[in-house]
Amino acid sequence: MSVSAILFDKDGTLFDFTSSWSGWTRSVIGVLSDGDPARARALADVLDFDLDTARFAPTSISIAGTVAEQAAALAPLLPDQSEEEVRAYLDRAAGSADMVPAAPLGPLMDRLLARGLTLGIATNDAEQAARRHLDRAGIMNRFAFVAGYDSGYDAKPEPGMCLAFARAIGRDPGNIVMVGDSLHDLHAGRAAGMRTVGVLTGTADRATLAPMADAVLASIADLPAWLDTAGQGPNATASVAI
Repeated sequence: MSVSAILFDKDGTLFDFTSSWSGWTRSVIGVLSDGDPARARALADVLDFDLDTARFAPTSISIAGTVAEQAAALAPLLPDQSEEEVRAYLDRAAGSADMVPAAPLGPLMDRLLARGLTLGIATNDAEQAARRHLDRAGIMNRFAFVAGYDSGYDAKPEPGMCLAFARAIGRDPGNIVMVGDSLHDLHAGRAAGMRTVGVLTGTADRATLAPMADAVLASIADLPAWLDTAGQGPNATASVAI
């Protein structure tokens, strides 16, 4: 079956997760803890984030969870702020994170567009933060669709964003590939009837992603070659190696 569109997750997919979010998370914990080392440790523990190494555990809610879910987890440790205030702060602060591309994004997106593919974004980040990240990376104009957890389609692993993308561009979900670094991404794509591709620029390893993926790639840089083997390019072959 041919591929006519690609729906990307953002964090851990377009942008390397650890490089993009570790320093930001440490800074945010510093702000929320207001200089209290014990509170900083408690906040980091809630996020499964190691302050000393600035690394996330694979179980961290920050990896695939929404900002609202993170705020709900952090708010009980912040008695002077409501959950809504914590969420609003995280949404604002997220847009200023220094995102590190997982590959040269402009040239890669242009290669995909040159194949006649339509591109979209489905992220559990806030939509406006996502748009700021894409704009700062110089690639916002490559995407026909951008949705976040707050766009009205439900968050992943629910398939709402995936189905909304298919409706918005008028394509059958079976001709769309969902690309992501977490099981939330792959579950959402599968539930929508899409093909799924995992990438290893998040925190999940190949063994974790493979059962829910048609292929697991080192990064999105490998997508053009995979598309050739998947039947969407001039060098197409009959099968895809996972």
